[in-house]
Amino acid sequence: MTRARWMTVPALAIALALPAAAGETKAPAKEAKPAAAPAPDAMAKAWAAAMTPGEPHARMARLAGSWTTKTKSWGEPGQPPEETTGTCEFRMVLGGRYLEQRFEGTMMGQPFSGIGFTGFDNVKKKYEAYWIDTAGTGMLVMTGTPDKTGKKTTYTGSMLDPLTGRKVALRSVDTEVDDDHLLFEMWAAGPDGKMGKMMEMTYTRKK
Repeated sequence: MTRARWMTVPALAIALALPAAAGETKAPAKEAKPAAAPAPDAMAKAWAAAMTPGEPHARMARLAGSWTTKTKSWGEPGQPPEETTGTCEFRMVLGGRYLEQRFEGTMMGQPFSGIGFTGFDNVKKKYEAYWIDTAGTGMLVMTGTPDKTGKKTTYTGSMLDPLTGRKVALRSVDTEVDDDHLLFEMWAAGPDGKMGKMMEMTYTRKK
């Protein structure tokens, strides 16, 4: 009996302690304080800065008008470029925020039309360009960074090769030669990754 009682007392103590332990609850974790809402004045100021056209938009607006174009397109390496002519109309849309381009010309002996939109994102501090044309059904999207003068902008983007499905890196440069002349150049990466010039287009403002 004595031995049994010595064994029973610790067991009883454990048994009595278990319900208490089971009934213990951890203190609820402190909820993270929600981030403070931005002050209305700061929010209004930020949105006003994001939506208000600035110097890059004024620079684009100076391109509004009618232009003629001369294009050189390179296909096979070592072959002379195809040379074509066309016309282009630039105009600002949506309150002077975006530059719309409408192009008419030829490509590989066929009529060719294209529409583009260029804007400057005040938040990203970068140009963004979108292009669609009758030579495909996709949309080309390019992002550009201007140089210190603001007269030359380098864009990067990519497209899918319709033959192989391979992603092709693209780079283009827009240069304001003067008030009445523009130069557009584009390069594409070959299978070896090296960039090769595929297009050069000069714009001349109609008088």
